Formats: sequence, C-alpha cells, structure tokens
Amino acid sequence: MGYLIQILLVIFGLVIIKNILIAIFFYHEIKTAQKKDPAAKSFVEILLLYQGLHALVAYRVGNFFYRMRFFFLARFISQLARWATGIEIHPGAKIGKGLFIDHGMGVVVGETAIIGDNVLLYQGVTLGGTGLEKGKRHPTIGNNVVIGGGAKVLGNITIGDNSYIGANAVVIKDVPANSTVVGVPGRITKQEGKKIDISLDHIHVLDPIMQLIDDLEKRVESIEKNKNKP
Repeated sequence: MGYLIQILLVIFGLVIIKNILIAIFFYHEIKTAQKKDPAAKSFVEILLLYQGLHALVAYRVGNFFYRMRFFFLARFISQLARWATGIEIHPGAKIGKGLFIDHGMGVVVGETAIIGDNVLLYQGVTLGGTGLEKGKRHPTIGNNVVIGGGAKVLGNITIGDNSYIGANAVVIKDVPANSTVVGVPGRITKQEGKKIDISLDHIHVLDPIMQLIDDLEKRVESIEKNKNKP
C-alpha cells in the first residue's frame, strides 16, 4: 500500500511539473485564448481543459523530433494527440506564436502548412493539399488571420495578413491581406479596406454574390419606376 501511495505521489508531482512547464512555455498562447474566447473563465481552465492548447503542446514536442529527423516518433506523438484531442497537426508544419484553436474538433493541418502569429482556427478547419506532388503543397497563413468553422484552405496558396475566411468557405486561390473570403469556391470581398475584426462576427460578413443580387434588385426597381413615369 505504501508503494502505491508513493507511485501516485510521483505521478501527481510529474503532472504538476508538466503543467507548470506548459504554463511557462505556452503563456502567450494561454493569454491569447483568454483574450479570444469569451467562454474562458480562468488561466487554469485553459491550461487543464482546452484541447487546442494540448494539441499545440503535442505539436511542439513532435516538431522537435521531426526536425531531429525522428519521423516515426514525431508522427506517433501527433497521432496520440489526434486521438486525445480530435485535432491533427502534422509535426512537419510550421506554426508561429499565439495560435488559438477554438473547440478544435476535426481541425487538420498538413505537413507543409505554415501558420503565422496570432492566428485563430475554429472547429473543422482543414489546411490541406490538393494533389500528390512533393514539396510545398499546403497553404501559408499570414499573421492575425481568422478561419471560420468548417473552412477548407487547400493547396500551396497564401492567405494574407489580417484576413478572414468565413465558415465553410473553400479557398483554393491566394487571398490578399485585409480581405474577407466567403462561399464555395471562396470569393473575396473587402470590408471597405479595413482590417478584419478578429471577433469573427458572422452576422456582418459581406457576401459579394448577395451584394450583387441586391444591386441588381435595386436597378430593376429603378427601371420599373422610370417606365411608369409619363
């Protein structure tokens, strides 16, 4: 019985040390989660319960072994993280600081994907490839980019800084900075040239097709009024 208690104490101590190290080395990511998620109640809650953070920790460990060319071990770690969190980040991807994966279930980040600083990904996002070619085949995501739930960003394309990818959009072409992309396939619309609000306000995202239809309706209405004039 005494040995069992000692083993449990050792395990408990290791867990405490692990969480202290995560709090130190991933402090910026935890504070980013607090800033971007209104449901986050405390630093400790994010540290212990947010699967997006746990997936990122596992990615950093796997990426270390990947760069050391221990490819099997790196992939093994990434698959364990996938099983535990529902988030699959290939250890070969390159990720900047401040990444926040909100909810996270179903997120996939490919091997040659590059993610800049302070990026926000929602559940179901795929940063994937489009073919069997070798080399760079996954997207490059700039700084301060928001990618909405279910969006697919595919191929060796670049998403410019401060851009916003709407929920369920499918993006297969480059996106300039400060742009909004919506629809399937993704269509670019700029919100008056202003930086996109990272609060991800789905209600006020501009759809260029709906804007065009609205403009056509106004023109038809104007023509009808002019026809009825004597």
